[in-house]
Amino acid sequence: MLKKKIVKLLVGTNNKGKLKEIRDLLPKNLEIYSTSNFKLKSPTENGQTFEENSLIKAKYFSQKSKMICLSDDSGLQIDVLDGDPGIYSARWGGKKGDFVRAMNRVFKELDKKDKNWKNKKIKARFVCALTIYGSNKKIAHSTGKIEGYISSSMKGKNGFGYDPIFIPVGKKITFAEMKPLKKYKIDHRFKAFKKIKKFF
Repeated sequence: MLKKKIVKLLVGTNNKGKLKEIRDLLPKNLEIYSTSNFKLKSPTENGQTFEENSLIKAKYFSQKSKMICLSDDSGLQIDVLDGDPGIYSARWGGKKGDFVRAMNRVFKELDKKDKNWKNKKIKARFVCALTIYGSNKKIAHSTGKIEGYISSSMKGKNGFGYDPIFIPVGKKITFAEMKPLKKYKIDHRFKAFKKIKKFF
C-alpha cells in the first residue's frame, strides 16, 4: 500500500480516446504525463487476459519512464462469438487500429453465426482492467464491466473504439450517441477507476 497519494502519473496508453477518458476521470490537481511525452511505443501484449495485458503495459511504461504508471486494457466481449473480440478488440482494427473495419468484422462474424441476429438481443459487455505500477512493483489492480447489447448498425459520433455499436443495458442509445460525460459516469473504465481512485 502506498504511504502517500500519487501526485505524478504516466497514463500508459497510445490510444488517444482512452487517454482523454482516463484524464477526465483523474483528479484535476494530478500531474499527468502521456506515453508521447517519452516517445514510448507500446509493448507486445502477449497476455491471455485483460488483467495480464494491463500489467504488461503498466510495468513496461513505468520502467521505461521511471514513473508510476496507470495502464488500461479493455475490450468488447460478445457472448455468441465466444467472448470475441475480447483481448483482441484493438487488433480486429488491423495495423492502423481502424475501428470501422473492426465493427464491420463484428457484423460479419455475427452474420456467420446467425443471419437473423439483427432481430435478436446480442449480449455483450465492455471490460476494463486497470493496473497501477511503480517502483518495480504492482501497486493496485481493478476490473470494471458494463453489460449491454450489440446495435444492428453503427450509430453516433462520440466516443471511440466500439462505442457506436454498444448499447448499455437499460439504455436505448449507443455509447457513441451519449454525451461523453454521461458515458464516463456509467462505463467499464469508470467502474474500474472507482475501485482505485483512493490512490490519487
